[in-house]
Amino acid sequence: MKPNDVILQTVTKVVTFIILTFAVYLFLAGHHEPGGGFIGGLVITSGLTLLYLAFDIESVRQGVPVDFKIVAAVGVFIAVATGMGSLLFDSPFLSQTYGYYNLPIFGETELATAVLFDLGVALAVVGTGVTIILSISGDA
Repeated sequence: MKPNDVILQTVTKVVTFIILTFAVYLFLAGHHEPGGGFIGGLVITSGLTLLYLAFDIESVRQGVPVDFKIVAAVGVFIAVATGMGSLLFDSPFLSQTYGYYNLPIFGETELATAVLFDLGVALAVVGTGVTIILSISGDA
């Protein structure tokens, strides 16, 4: 007999949206304020974990058909490639550069290579975290 989780599932749908929105804010704010790829990745992992707790794993896999081991590998590759990219310009490993550009909707916006590194870190954290959670549950 399946337990009646209507309240948990309904609240989870709303709360997960809020958690993922907050994760995007933390990720984007991390360059100049507290936050960044690691914290944003942890918050995304917590939102996905909440989905796995409220719904069964197969239902979540149908909605999010992602192999999180590959996500972790891609994240590590992006982070390392970003660090190696500075070597192409004869700069020390993990050096960053930035510039200000006029974007159509956002106006003058700062673009920095550190955001690419943060993206890699966030993907590595999400991939590793969700893989660990699924391994602990015994369904990975």
